[in-house]
Amino acid sequence: MSDPTVQPEQLPSKVNLSIQIDPELLDQITHLTNDPSKVIEVAVRQWLRGGGRRDDDLTRTLQRNPPVPPRGEWND
Repeated sequence: MSDPTVQPEQLPSKVNLSIQIDPELLDQITHLTNDPSKVIEVAVRQWLRGGGRRDDDLTRTLQRNPPVPPRGEWND
């Protein structure tokens, strides 16, 4: 007979994962912390949420130049 008070098997809170990463990138991460897995986990969470917008030249939207006013209205 099945005992209803028995807890179902609990899933582990973390999963071990093996990745290949650039050694220079890993060096930069380990310079920040002794636990690179935490940094990588936070980065993946931000990426999945769509957060962590980059602010470099390749991701900025260019503002259009203002239109030139018709002749006689500006700097004749």
